[in-house]
Amino acid sequence: MTEPRIITDFDAPRASSTAQVVMKKLPEVTLAFWIMKIAATTLGETAGDLFAQTLKLGYFLTTIALFGIFVVTLVVQLRSKRYNPFFYWTVILSTSMAGTTMSDFMNRDASAKYLSGGATSLGWGPQGLGLGYPVGAAILISILLAIFVAWKLSGMTFQIRDIVTFRGEALFWSAILVSNTLGTSMGDFLSDSSGLGYAGAALLVVGLLMVLVALMKVPSVPNVALFWIAFVLTRPLGATAGDFLTKPVAKGGLDLGTLGSSAVLLVVLFGMMAYAHFRERKTEATQAQPEEVSRRAG
Repeated sequence: MTEPRIITDFDAPRASSTAQVVMKKLPEVTLAFWIMKIAATTLGETAGDLFAQTLKLGYFLTTIALFGIFVVTLVVQLRSKRYNPFFYWTVILSTSMAGTTMSDFMNRDASAKYLSGGATSLGWGPQGLGLGYPVGAAILISILLAIFVAWKLSGMTFQIRDIVTFRGEALFWSAILVSNTLGTSMGDFLSDSSGLGYAGAALLVVGLLMVLVALMKVPSVPNVALFWIAFVLTRPLGATAGDFLTKPVAKGGLDLGTLGSSAVLLVVLFGMMAYAHFRERKTEATQAQPEEVSRRAG
């Protein structure tokens, strides 16, 4: 089984040339990929908190609504015949938003704080299962491992750029959703319960990511493991960044609010999506020119 190789933007053209046997559905794992991943997960944190906390919809209703949005965006992605940055990153964003409230719903019990008026009589509770971060993380890790076992037994590739089947994408997106939910739990634990604070938690995660980068040079360490560990770790980095932007100054944040932070991050993310879309179309046009010349010559 081929393992995914974490590459940089400088490697992308060379890697792309080897991946054109099939119509790719997922992006190359470049430096730009990780920047957009962190931006999307930070927005997922602030947007999830915006609906659940600022607008006081509560974790239960917000989780249902955001999971529905995830399903809609996933269907659009699965029906697409080729990689579309807007489709792909919208699903990443929806998994980040849903993962935020799914994690909060599992780990916290905020019924008294966020239960909206009339919710009890309509049976919309509870607003949190109150499992706590250790139990919630254990459950999510178990689910994620089960997905990877099923993926391994299926015989399908873990190489992201070579995933083109419906089953492969279904496994990939299942792992993404659980990874983002697990990463949210980790980020909240580090920021709120560990005593590190937002800056300390972010520095710890960045340090761990640097260790992963160093491990890329070790031949005995599989890159597929490094990718998924990095994918999980960039989620708490986004979570701590989101909390840093939105939480009060007294708690170590910038107190920009969930609405303002979400709006700014949305503009940034969509700008990056547009740039990725432009580069993708430009790459396709460049690759199509030699094929057209060969066809005419033949």
